[in-house]
Amino acid sequence: MSTNTSTSNPTPEQRENKALLFAIGAVAVLCIALAIVGFLFLNKPPEIVQGQADATSVRISGKLPGRVMKLYVKEGDMVHTGDTLVHIYSSLAEAKMAQAQGMETVARTQDKKVDAGTRSQIIAAAADLVSQAEAAVEITKKTYTRMENLFKEGVISEQKRDEAKAAYDAAVAGLGAARNQHSLAKAGAQSEDKESAAAMVNVAKGGVAEVESVLEDQYLTAPFDGQIDQVYPHESELVMLGAPIMSLLKLEDKWVTFNVREDLLSEMPLGGEIEIMIPALDKKKVKARIFYSRDLGSYATWQATKSVGQWDSKTFEIKARTLEPVAELRPGMTAVYFKK
Repeated sequence: MSTNTSTSNPTPEQRENKALLFAIGAVAVLCIALAIVGFLFLNKPPEIVQGQADATSVRISGKLPGRVMKLYVKEGDMVHTGDTLVHIYSSLAEAKMAQAQGMETVARTQDKKVDAGTRSQIIAAAADLVSQAEAAVEITKKTYTRMENLFKEGVISEQKRDEAKAAYDAAVAGLGAARNQHSLAKAGAQSEDKESAAAMVNVAKGGVAEVESVLEDQYLTAPFDGQIDQVYPHESELVMLGAPIMSLLKLEDKWVTFNVREDLLSEMPLGGEIEIMIPALDKKKVKARIFYSRDLGSYATWQATKSVGQWDSKTFEIKARTLEPVAELRPGMTAVYFKK
């Protein structure tokens, strides 16, 4: 009798367990219902392609190795075309310039000497030799004439006549040599010597121009309007030939770069327009036109894992410029494209 009573009347503990089980079941049913509703009615979030803004960056460098004497700008400064950016000093280049200028002076002096011709004293001395030779010819001719007459009269021997004739011939030859020497002195240097001296002047001028072209880079200037992005050396530091001194951003030439799989190229064709969102600019949306598309190579190719129903998909680099200027857009900012 007591057993039937305990079975029909559950204890408080049993009633509490039943209530707990009912609550758990209700929560589970509710979660399943919400999941089904969410799966059926909630919108799937849009897929995005993330890119990055970039701009033309030029490294400022020169041909002059030396020491950074003065930096006229700092990172973040806005500069204009022709503004002086840095002064580099090289004692070696200055010494080379002095040497080249000295060689040019020597070459010019030698050229002037050749063009001036023979000194007047040498010409006068050559003329005196001609006069002496003419006098000797005149005397030996008279002597030979007398000896010839005496030989015909039989007064002197043939040998005496021949000796007089030889002296006369020698005087005539001496006169010819003296006249040639005088003509050479008046003519000055040969044309070949003049051309050689002029060529040496040109060589020396070329050496000066070469050093000048190097020294032109002791003051480096901005090639275009832009902003100083980075400055690499500090003042008083040494820089090597062609070493970058600083980088200059051309803010007027900005674009956005995306890396996308080729199955998305139909949405981003070359020359096509897309809408991008820039989170850093309060999620601003702007239109952009694609101007560049390039395959990134095999290293960026997605390999298919199945031999049937899948294929490899390459990655392309896409670049687009905004249709309207966005002054606040800075290199490095994130840009987002929403897939259709």
